Order: sequence, then structure tokens, then C-alpha cells
Amino acid sequence: MREASTDRRPWRRCLPLALTVVLLAWPAAAARIGDLCEVQGVRGNILSGTGIIVGLNGTGDSAGAAVIALERMNERLGIDVDNLKELSSKNAAVVNVTAVIPAYAKEGTRIDVSVHSIYDAKSLEGGTLMETYLRGPGGSETVYAVAQGPVSIGGFNADAGGGTSVRQNHVTAGRIPMGAYVENEVPSTITDGERLVLLLKRPDINTASGIQESINQVYGNGAAEATGGGSVRVRIPPAEQSDLFGFIARLDTIDVTTTAPSKVVFNERTGTIVVGGNVMIKPCQVAHGSLTIKIATTPQVTPALSFTDADPVVTESVELEVEEPEVYLMPVEGTSAGDVAEALNRLRVTPRDMISIFQALREAGALEADLEIM
Repeated sequence: MREASTDRRPWRRCLPLALTVVLLAWPAAAARIGDLCEVQGVRGNILSGTGIIVGLNGTGDSAGAAVIALERMNERLGIDVDNLKELSSKNAAVVNVTAVIPAYAKEGTRIDVSVHSIYDAKSLEGGTLMETYLRGPGGSETVYAVAQGPVSIGGFNADAGGGTSVRQNHVTAGRIPMGAYVENEVPSTITDGERLVLLLKRPDINTASGIQESINQVYGNGAAEATGGGSVRVRIPPAEQSDLFGFIARLDTIDVTTTAPSKVVFNERTGTIVVGGNVMIKPCQVAHGSLTIKIATTPQVTPALSFTDADPVVTESVELEVEEPEVYLMPVEGTSAGDVAEALNRLRVTPRDMISIFQALREAGALEADLEIM
């Protein structure tokens, strides 16, 4: 009689069970609709303009275009300039001014402003932005906000002379908190009177389906319809049509069951790795090592013979050193973010090496997740 298989490798016996646990027992999380969506037509709008910062202590622009900008500013202020040579841009800088006008902003609302040097200013420290008109994108002629005020850069430049200087933070860009007043409201249409559309901040068909289900549980079947992974159409109940913003506020507080994406995000520039909660690594064996080669060149000078015109002879001595640490195959397996972290930490590798390991696991089919590079 043929005996049954006695394969004692635990990973073969546990693999189906591990997959079952991941698919059925992963805890779901709840998020509000207001955190997942925004109403179509209700969003911020980007404003921009070109302005001049004055009051700089000799750290302004030296470009000729900056002098022309100063001339135009003086003309706008009613100051006549007969000779451009009379203008100096050392105490002024031309900047790009940007802001975001939020949804529902009314005339007189104050918004934050960001400024960024355009030419070769060394620092915006201590400067004040002159009156600057902010317009919408696409060459709009409508002035939606007017900015003005002292600039905060959150840093400094200190020059001690002789090539010694100290700099903290980025001093050619700054902010003016509450530095602009809204002059014109941005028109928007959020409903046709009977319906509105919710736009998902991160389009996903499962999330859209969950939003539809949650709204229908509160307002009845047919109240919401997912029209794709990026939007959900919501019917406004007749009793709520007289209080549209109250209805939107109540929609925002409805909880939706969501699951964490199976994704690993890493930034090679900083060595940062973020592992999503649904990431799973199938049982596998991993070995990772690095080969280090060091080459050192040392010049050796042989003096010339005495009482001769011969030049000294220079030769180079090359030392080659190769280091290859011993590495071993390590079992790696994980059915949760904690298990994955513990398994990879046992390898004792740097974050940059771990990025290579994640890529290799993905190619081998052992990593159940998407890789995203920032």
C-alpha cells in the first residue's frame, strides 16, 4: 500500500490557511464621506499674479527686467521716473504671488498668500509685498483678490564676509498669512435642483460602491448611484431641497466602510518606505548582500640622482580591497503590516536595500501589492 505524503515543510501546509485569513478576517475601517469626496462644483481655485517686494536690505534683484518692473510700479503709483539709471533694484525683488481661493469664499474673505522670487534676489527677508492683483488661470482679466503685506520666510541669511555665511531655510520664498482680500466671488454651480455629484478624491470602484450603499441605507434605495470609480450621483430628497447646504453637511458625516489599499510606496531620494495595511508577502526565502570594492591610490616619489638635472620619478601604488559579507537565506512571510515589518527587519538591511528587496519580491510573485515610486 502506498503511504501518504509526509512533506513536513510548514509553509506548504499553511499557505492556503494564510490566504483565507487575509481575505476574510482583515478588519475594515470607517471613514466619513466628507473625507473621501468633494461636491462637484465646490472646490478651491488657483490665483496668481506678479508683484514687487520692497524694503530689502540690499538683497534684491540685479536683473534689468527688475528695473523695468520697478518703473511700471512707480507709474502705477503716479511717480515719474525720467531716467531708468535712477532706479536701483537692490532693495526690491520681483516675485510670483500665488493663492488658493476656497469654495464659498465671499467678498472680504482673507486668504493666505505665497511669494517666490523670479530673478536673482538673494533673500526676501524683511520685505513687504506691494499691492498685487491676483487673477484666475488662463489669462483671466478678472481680479479675484488683492494681496499686500509683510513677508515671512521662516529663515535668515547671515554673511560674515570672507566667504563665510550661514543660511537657515529657503530665503527666496515666503508666505503672507491672511495677506489677500477676496474682491470677487468665484461663480459655481453644484446642483440642478434635484441632484448633486460627489467626486472621489482617490477614485476607486469599491469605495464608490461603498458610498452608494451607505447613502442608500440612510435615504432609501435609489438615493445614490455610483457612475464609475470616480463619482457618485446623489438625488436630493424633496424635503431637503430647501436646505441644500444642510443636506451636504449631513452627507459628509455618513460613515463608509473602506479597506486599506495593497500598496508599498517608497522614496529613493530619502529612503522612506510606507507599507499599506493590506500588503501580504507569500512564504519565500530572501538573501541580500552587497559587494564593496575599495581602490586607494598612493603617489610615491623617487628622488632624482644627486648632482643631475633629472626630474624626480613619481609612481602610483594601487591598493585594492574587496569586501563581501556573508549572507544567508532568511524565511520571509507576512499576512499583515506588522508581520511584514517584523519579517523584513530580521534581514537587518538599510531602507535603500529594502527597496530593492520589495522590487525583487514583486517580480518573484511573492509580494501581493502594488509598488509606487514617489
